[in-house]
Amino acid sequence: MGIESHLPDWNALDWSRLATLDDDALPLLPTALLIARDEYPGLDPQPYEALVQAHADHLRTEVAAIEQQPLKMAAINRHLFDELGYSGNHDEYYDPRNSYLNQVLDRRLGNPISLAMVQMEVARRLGIPLDGVSFPGHFLVRLPVDGGLLVMDPFNGGRPLAVEELRERAKPHLGETPDDGVLLQILSPAPHRAILVRVLRNLHGLYAGTQQWDRAARCADRVLKLVPEQSEALRDRGLAYLELDYLPGARQDLARYLELAPEASDVDQIRERLIEAAGTRAPLH
Repeated sequence: MGIESHLPDWNALDWSRLATLDDDALPLLPTALLIARDEYPGLDPQPYEALVQAHADHLRTEVAAIEQQPLKMAAINRHLFDELGYSGNHDEYYDPRNSYLNQVLDRRLGNPISLAMVQMEVARRLGIPLDGVSFPGHFLVRLPVDGGLLVMDPFNGGRPLAVEELRERAKPHLGETPDDGVLLQILSPAPHRAILVRVLRNLHGLYAGTQQWDRAARCADRVLKLVPEQSEALRDRGLAYLELDYLPGARQDLARYLELAPEASDVDQIRERLIEAAGTRAPLH
């Protein structure tokens, strides 16, 4: 028994309507594959949907016979990471293919967030409410168990993480060791929109770092399709447009960024770039 009745109409899914969907209605796997279609225009999502469903169907009988949720997750992790060979790409962490879900499913290599999406999709099809966690640094997953949380690292075979390790992982990003309240807040479930935006921001960073400005602009534009007028995405698209000599778009985006984020730390730098986009020089004093 699958979840075919809950699947979206793949042909009807497009960027023009995603911003209007509530987070709960925004499909994770189809939208992740929509992101991949930008880079792989001939991508057919159906085989990848079928593959994920096959992973779940293979596990269905085994998982149904297990009573405790942590042991159910252990069976899922064993199949995905040990038997099927999904793994974190430690050798080429910054390869963009690690972020495109079709490539992750083909190569069984990925980064933390793409492997988390595979893990989540399979677990949820088996009735296990696995959520993503936008943890500082590496993306994680979480499962409520017995009044607590089982937190796992999909980049490292779904390994469970103890509270002290979570504190140590968070400390460099926060500047201090988080107390219980802060840690619980960090471990809040990530909505689908936040997950997909993080995928796109990761890709933007990779492409900007290698000066592939057309792809960088595309990724920032896709963020804006999910979250219209997100200030950072407007800035990123505007700067990419500037590199591509698309000055009208650069002026519009950077000016809007300054309106939305007047207290941002980079406003002086962006004003200088906006002057550059306007084709004028600042007066000398």
